[in-house]
Amino acid sequence: MSSPFGSAPASDLVVVDRAVSELRRGLDVVVNDDDGHFLRIAAAEYATPERLATFAGADARLLLTNRRAATLKLRPLVGDPVAVPLSGQLDAPTIASLADPTADLDNPLRGPFSVLRRAPFVAEFAAVKLLKLARLLPAALVVEAVADDAGLLSVPAAAITAYDETAARGLRIVSDARVPLADAEQARIIGFRPADGGIEHLAILIGDPPRHEPVLSRLHSECFTGDLLGSLRCDCGEQLRGAIRTISAAGGGVLLYLAQEGRGIGLMNKLKAYRLQDQGFDTVEANERLGFDPDERVFRPAAEMLRLLGFGAVRLLTNNPEKVEGLKAAGINVVERVPHAFPANNHNEFYLATKKAKSGHLL
Repeated sequence: MSSPFGSAPASDLVVVDRAVSELRRGLDVVVNDDDGHFLRIAAAEYATPERLATFAGADARLLLTNRRAATLKLRPLVGDPVAVPLSGQLDAPTIASLADPTADLDNPLRGPFSVLRRAPFVAEFAAVKLLKLARLLPAALVVEAVADDAGLLSVPAAAITAYDETAARGLRIVSDARVPLADAEQARIIGFRPADGGIEHLAILIGDPPRHEPVLSRLHSECFTGDLLGSLRCDCGEQLRGAIRTISAAGGGVLLYLAQEGRGIGLMNKLKAYRLQDQGFDTVEANERLGFDPDERVFRPAAEMLRLLGFGAVRLLTNNPEKVEGLKAAGINVVERVPHAFPANNHNEFYLATKKAKSGHLL
């Protein structure tokens, strides 16, 4: 269906990437689906009285994921996302607090709030997905778009839901340089960029492993706090440096450094999750209270990177069975899972125990 809002003549990838940028800047966009819905959306965490005034109307609503709605005890959960009609009691500070759980314990008696008893529109699902792609909290202000919204960027819901897959398929190598590392002097860093110029991933190629044999590999999601600062809240830094040492000692292999901070929720949201953990919630509960799944990562980009490097089979350094299954589903032959665990410390002992008990990590 063509859009009456006239999105720019660009690929679906570029339109989604532009919409992500608009939302992060605090602007509105329109999401349209094949059922004829054109929804003006904004990030709920940016709610202000002035912004809320532009979302007036009987159909104006707040979209929350089932994870977040369950935390707030909203019923019924008839679909994902859940739509809460905007009413007089939902002022801007309340909406922002419903999106952001870090002050939940200070405001335990909010509500009750009504919920629309219908399945969500495709465009509503895509609206929340778009906020996740923007690394914003997955809560959206929504109203049916009108002609006066014609200046807003319009993006098809189908392009949003397919974005992860489409972006992964379009990855290409854009840089390659020799970078001797402390634990692997024979190392190269290879940069991968999707066709829309969006988020980039890196591969650390150690030695010159043969392409016709399963390569010793590690999928490592970036972790600013652990990898760079040496945070003791996780084991990411130890896993990164340990994998480089292990691969180098084995004579070569590849470490994929994936732009998936905080298991795919982004650094700012990960810091919010840390605040929730300080309130007593474990790492899984914290992500869910924020409205995310426990793990939002996708592994198709890793599979495409391996193929572009000439590898079709791997020996995978991991304790996470989901990484094994994710690579297999994307067509990579995982011939062996190689254990990759490190001792706990006083700060990450509970975190590691939670990964084992709730996420199935083999620790």
